[in-house]
Amino acid sequence: MNGLISNQFLYVLVALLVIVDPAGTAVAFAAMTPHDSRADRARLAKRACGIAFIVLSLFGVAGEHLLHLLGIGLPAMKVAGGILLFLAAAEMVTSRGELRGTRAEPRAATRTEDISVFPLAIPLIAGPGAMTTMVLFESTGHGDPFAIAASEAALVVVLAITLAAMLAASRMARLLGRTGANVVSRVFGVLLAALAAQIALDGLRQSLWP
Repeated sequence: MNGLISNQFLYVLVALLVIVDPAGTAVAFAAMTPHDSRADRARLAKRACGIAFIVLSLFGVAGEHLLHLLGIGLPAMKVAGGILLFLAAAEMVTSRGELRGTRAEPRAATRTEDISVFPLAIPLIAGPGAMTTMVLFESTGHGDPFAIAASEAALVVVLAITLAAMLAASRMARLLGRTGANVVSRVFGVLLAALAAQIALDGLRQSLWP
């Protein structure tokens, strides 16, 4: 039991770290808030991570019930989720696309709206890839409260890392630069592609040989 819970925690942790990409998110956050005070940046970052936690938690907990209502089996979800994650990985390796959400725009200096909900929390942090990951891994727990707790704990850790990275966004942006952020993103993209392929293959195997 302890081994299964540990594996669940590690799988979700690695998957979400790759998808959320705290370093890349921090660089984007720094670009979106160049003229905000430290207090304002902290407020935006905390609110965004809180919203992302609520969205991803609800999506993970209710995801399996939604699949059941729609008559969708877990193997089909694994195949579809693996394909979606692979597309997200391809976008990360080649360029930033719509699956990860729109990154900072040059007009950020004139921003007046609250960006904590959009695009920061959704879809930058809680994007389609993260939502799919929560559904996939919490569904594999078959309602086991310990497996769900392990997934939620991994989500909390990832969001805590993301929050810390955003609070240090300006420093991280100077340290990594655009080139460094691109390198980190592409390495994570390759890892995500491998994970996506494994998820899809597991779904095909379960569908063909139940």
